[in-house]
Amino acid sequence: MTVIKEFGVDLRSLLVEGRYGLPNVGALLASDRLHPPVVVVDAAGAEIEPITAYLRDLAIGDCSPLTCRSYGFGLLRWFRLLWLLNVAWEKATEAEVAVLAAWLRASDNPQRRRTAGDASEPGAVNPRTGKASLRRGYAPRTINHALSVVSGFYSYHAHFGQGPVVNPVPAAAKRRRALAHRSPLEATRQHRRARLRQRVPDQPPRSIPDTLWDELFVAMSCDRDRALMEFFVSSGARAAELLGVTLADIDWAGQRIWVISKGTRLRQVIPASPQAFLYLASYLDEHGTPPADEPVWRTRRGRVQPLTYSALRRILQRANQQLGTNWTLHDLRHTAAARMANSGKLTLAEVQSILRHADIRVTGRYLVTRVEELFDKLAEHYSQPRPATTYSPGYDPADVQVVFGA
Repeated sequence: MTVIKEFGVDLRSLLVEGRYGLPNVGALLASDRLHPPVVVVDAAGAEIEPITAYLRDLAIGDCSPLTCRSYGFGLLRWFRLLWLLNVAWEKATEAEVAVLAAWLRASDNPQRRRTAGDASEPGAVNPRTGKASLRRGYAPRTINHALSVVSGFYSYHAHFGQGPVVNPVPAAAKRRRALAHRSPLEATRQHRRARLRQRVPDQPPRSIPDTLWDELFVAMSCDRDRALMEFFVSSGARAAELLGVTLADIDWAGQRIWVISKGTRLRQVIPASPQAFLYLASYLDEHGTPPADEPVWRTRRGRVQPLTYSALRRILQRANQQLGTNWTLHDLRHTAAARMANSGKLTLAEVQSILRHADIRVTGRYLVTRVEELFDKLAEHYSQPRPATTYSPGYDPADVQVVFGA
């Protein structure tokens, strides 16, 4: 606060411009309870009961532990802002929510910091993949999620007569009324966004073209990594789902695996290619089979332990550095979906079943023509000679030239 007084600048103005950071106080900790699985504590280590009550309600409502964790971090950020502004949570207004949205728009996201010297600039477009790297600040979806977390927190307490009379997060009442009575078979009508909500561009999923996929596969240095890549693009499994596969989840004869689906959290079966099982068998022959209740994917160096998401992402990062690309793990799922949807061999409903999409319209987003696939066709089009001008039989070309000109 001393620095702020010396410059004579209002604290809220500094936050709105992203020139002042939120205090690094409080923490999100795992709890020893089932409801909720995490708790938020203040600077003194005391549990913040209003947040705990809301997270408990989410957990009892069958939200996943990851959802509770995400909402816990969002509320920790919100309370850090309130602590800095010296505003009690039950007296927060739309003015504080506007400061939060502005700060998220103007501040750098610490998760976007690049330490490697050859790392691309945030927001730069990769010339090989055509994908833009993540920008330096918080993404529009992240800002909207932060607003939704705060809105849900105050809606919960308003139900019990606590907190401010009016939810401090603005809402679009007209849009909510329209969506409340919309048939799921109808197209979603466009409505004006609520105040402070960010505009999110609707971009089609980006998959890996076949030529670049071949390069990426060659960059894999062992059968374990090759098996992982083949399972990704043939089954469409998510990274967390695939990392949890054990020996008991593999049907060698049926060429399929069981995974714990992210959405339903049910054990569901998905097919995979024969090549994926061949590479998996080669990997297990070389490194041995793990216990039946442990994941089949394990580290190759140091102490043998299950492969983590961070380690899996590092495998892809090393390949990206070698190839000059910026693919992500979820691009592999996009690639599998695009191949299935555009193969002409599977119906859209069948692709939806394999990918385990709740809404077939999500699957339909993969029925798009990728620009990369048009390059060869356009090159062939450009190389064709210009069609020669011909005239119907019986007409003298000289007479046509006199009438219509050269």
